Amino acid sequence: MSVFVVHRNGRPATTGDLAPLAFAGYAHFTAMQVRGGRIRGRDLHLDRLRAASAELFGRALPDDVVLAHLRAALREGPADVSLTATVYSPEFSAADVSPELLVRTGPATDGPAGPLSLATFEYERVLPAFKHVGEVAKTYYPRQAVARGFDDAAFVDRHGRLTEASIWNLAFWDGASVVWPDAAVLRGIAMGILRRQLDRSGVPQRSQVLTAADLPAMRGAVVMNSWTPGVAVRRIDDVELDTPESFVELLHRAYAEEPLVTP
Repeated sequence: MSVFVVHRNGRPATTGDLAPLAFAGYAHFTAMQVRGGRIRGRDLHLDRLRAASAELFGRALPDDVVLAHLRAALREGPADVSLTATVYSPEFSAADVSPELLVRTGPATDGPAGPLSLATFEYERVLPAFKHVGEVAKTYYPRQAVARGFDDAAFVDRHGRLTEASIWNLAFWDGASVVWPDAAVLRGIAMGILRRQLDRSGVPQRSQVLTAADLPAMRGAVVMNSWTPGVAVRRIDDVELDTPESFVELLHRAYAEEPLVTP
């Protein structure tokens, strides 16, 4: 039987540890897929946690402490898991506090097969550069999208610019280049890995302001997150996108070039 864990600061979490967090919403996190006990983009995960902790708590846990806690959780389960590392504080105070780390493991996943249809909604995340918790929109708008006959939700800002999807980054293909939305978005770990690996392999890419009017000129689109570097998108609102399999394969190959490393 697979064993999954919840650890607080490197030790099994108790009910007493978790109960105060049941209604708390001030925390940030990073999520990753672990394969063979190893992860991709370790430096990007550490950078994300460090930057968000400095912003939300005024200080950050040392990298070696974070890595030790990740390893402690991974030792107790299978080699392939999903892992979420959440930084929070048990002290509900506006002053700078000492953050703690909650690590949870669960079944490994590669995400949906796709292709997906996305309905757009006007929505802008607070502190979009950070992966923080308590965002009801990530569930509310996908539910609205499904009620309208779509698979998931994508967001546009007040200016009509495409930003990201519910729990995904967006990327587009113009036939020659990977196009990233130029807007206030969370820079996902998969996105960061792809951007540097595409650079290394010489694949053209650029950032561009994208609105609904630009979609017909795009040859394809994908969503990506910690589950997968690319799931094809077949439609955004009423715009059909014949996303080529070669674009999805390009992203998956680039992602695979990122080495798996031990936390």
